Amino acid sequence: MTPRPSVHVTFLGGLGEIGRNCAAVEYEGRILLIDCGLMFPDADMLGVDLVLPDFTWLKENADRIEGCIVTHGHEDHHGALSFLLRDLSFPLIGSALSLALARNRIEEAGLLDRTEMIVVKDRERRTFGPFDCEFIPVTHSVPHGFSTAIHTPQGTIVHSGDWKLDLTPVDGRLTDLAAIGAIAEDEGIRLLLSDSTNADQHGHSRSETTVGKVLYDLFHAHEGRRIITTCFASHIHRVQQVADAAIAFDRVVATLGMSMRKNVRLAREMGLLTIPDSHLRDIEDVRDTDPGKVCVISTGSQGEPMSALAKMAAKESKFIDLDASDTVILSSHPIPGNEMNVSKVIDGLVRLGVQVVHSGIEDVHATGHAKADELKTLLSIAKPEWFIPVHGEFRHLTAHAGLARQMGVKKDKAIVCEDGDRVEISDKGVKKVGRVPASYLYVDGSGVGDIGHGVLRDRKVLAEEGVVVVILTVDSDSASMLLGPEIITRGWVHASEAEDMLDECRLLITDEVKRALSGGQKSDVEALGRIVRRVTGKFVSDRTRRRPMIVPVVLEA
Repeated sequence: MTPRPSVHVTFLGGLGEIGRNCAAVEYEGRILLIDCGLMFPDADMLGVDLVLPDFTWLKENADRIEGCIVTHGHEDHHGALSFLLRDLSFPLIGSALSLALARNRIEEAGLLDRTEMIVVKDRERRTFGPFDCEFIPVTHSVPHGFSTAIHTPQGTIVHSGDWKLDLTPVDGRLTDLAAIGAIAEDEGIRLLLSDSTNADQHGHSRSETTVGKVLYDLFHAHEGRRIITTCFASHIHRVQQVADAAIAFDRVVATLGMSMRKNVRLAREMGLLTIPDSHLRDIEDVRDTDPGKVCVISTGSQGEPMSALAKMAAKESKFIDLDASDTVILSSHPIPGNEMNVSKVIDGLVRLGVQVVHSGIEDVHATGHAKADELKTLLSIAKPEWFIPVHGEFRHLTAHAGLARQMGVKKDKAIVCEDGDRVEISDKGVKKVGRVPASYLYVDGSGVGDIGHGVLRDRKVLAEEGVVVVILTVDSDSASMLLGPEIITRGWVHASEAEDMLDECRLLITDEVKRALSGGQKSDVEALGRIVRRVTGKFVSDRTRRRPMIVPVVLEA
């Protein structure tokens, strides 16, 4: 039998962290991307605005990229496209809503001419180059997401996208397990790649419609008070349920925050969100409306420092002044790493006398990701020969691989991969065959990739230990020190309170520099700088047990 051509899958992000989701399927010399998302920075990534996948391998193979499937409309799956399209050009494939949400950032970056938007529909089967793709509806916390089945010479690869089993979704669009089951029974699923976010949580996720009931009860309990709700701007179903509760109690609805305003307008135009014109108000007009008849739907559910909610909590909003007559409902759950920001915002709201309702008090949020029993259900229906968990931290991936083994996937056929891993699907099976660059690419201001771990490490030292700058001027001809040393400190000791200690440090530096100059190091500025750093660093460490950044500045006259 003639060997069938191999298929490769390369993981560029999303395996080992929440965010940066990006994978590439490759055969017949062509590459099809599945998502290209961003990640929001951890607390120790000082000054970083966004984190992207490493684009090195994609740039090296730019002429082979057939396109990118956008599985759904969340930025951790499409937000990096507005950076990748600066250097590459390829079409985007997805549902009308997913592409419309991805389009926002791309348009802001002025890169719409670098791509083409190819809209696909539920259960549609399309060919892109050599890739035979089938788009399977799944339920998630943003409408119109897809699982993708890619039919290849090595069998069918199914990528679940982000999904859950919600039997009563707001829009009635169910996760199509029947379609996945049909593929499994007909041709079989060679490899399943499945969302692992909640793999370590037992049971089933709650239906989104259960949140609507809780919101209705809260609006009833807080009648007569102005209500501000926050959720993700892309969570159109949550926005619909907030609006339904508001309208049921004869409130007008106003949006606050640019992304919320854009997405509500977009969803209404696409017929995905129903809010009558009679109940919709501009945020600038609600000041003159009875507060008990107002519902504001705002951004800021993750405590983002410059978000609309954070500004309200800090009394810096130009639209809303909060006080003890207001209720704020955070209809969300903090993403890992955002807990501190959310806590600060809640604290600020409480200081203003606001009544705050969050997911720790009421069931005002339902996850969009499948939990363990749902994941096992998919595995039982898909019956994959091979399994690789995707989308999650390493603990999630490991837990998901364990579930796959429970459901009959052979131990050696449930493979835990990480960012950068490259796997080959051949007649012999599935195996790792190397790695590609997959480090974090940092966005700091308008710069992409201008900073690395060294810069972040320096920023951390500056933030935690401070800096000591030593400035002196030497005359290379006379081998003498003309000026200094002057010591400037920030974040180590306050100079006016530590003059005696700084004087002692100056004397030590002066002695060592003069000794070096008399020893013949007349114009070796770099050597003198090393001496200053060594002497200052030892003194600082001995006296204060701290390790600030030492910056020697040696000038030649």
